[in-house]
Amino acid sequence: MSLEIYITYVFATILILVIPGPTIILVVSQAVTHGRKSVVPLAAGVVFGDFTAMTLSLLGLGAIMSTSATLFTLFKWIGALYLLYLGINLWRANPEKNSIKNGKKDISTHSLFKSSFIVTALNPKGIAFFVAFLPQFISANEPVLSQLFLLGGTFLLLALVNAALYALFASQLRETIRKTRVRKWFNRCGGTALIGAGMFTAAMQRST
Repeated sequence: MSLEIYITYVFATILILVIPGPTIILVVSQAVTHGRKSVVPLAAGVVFGDFTAMTLSLLGLGAIMSTSATLFTLFKWIGALYLLYLGINLWRANPEKNSIKNGKKDISTHSLFKSSFIVTALNPKGIAFFVAFLPQFISANEPVLSQLFLLGGTFLLLALVNAALYALFASQLRETIRKTRVRKWFNRCGGTALIGAGMFTAAMQRST
């Protein structure tokens, strides 16, 4: 693989990642709600979710989903319902109850990791995306496996940095917000965004 092709791939990947989708909406919403402690588990969940989606794609599930309306719809509705569930929970969240100052137990890192992992891994467009995206940068005249490792590893690294930066920014925003009323407003905005992402996911159509 030439350096020019690799640089083109890196820039294309960055452009794709920085555009907010359901995963980034989730990361920002959770980071605003739970602060800096959420950054690592949320970013880790995104990376493992992308790794799972990439692996499933390379194993052939992405190609199958591109032609199977039933399988695509199954993944679509599972992901959409989970986003709606998270959005409703965030909308109903009480900032005072979740506050560390009040001595209450905050959300666990496992729950944060699980939420970002599930949303990322179950995105049907994401699974099909790797089938269509990665092959465009692979040279048939060179070993395919080594190229897949390089391209896949680069994507995961950039996805980690992207999710971490979004989460850090959102968590810093939370630290500047002290009033409970304002935090409740942010929770409801984030919850609305997640519900909207769930509805958008449910409305997605399979590419033909």
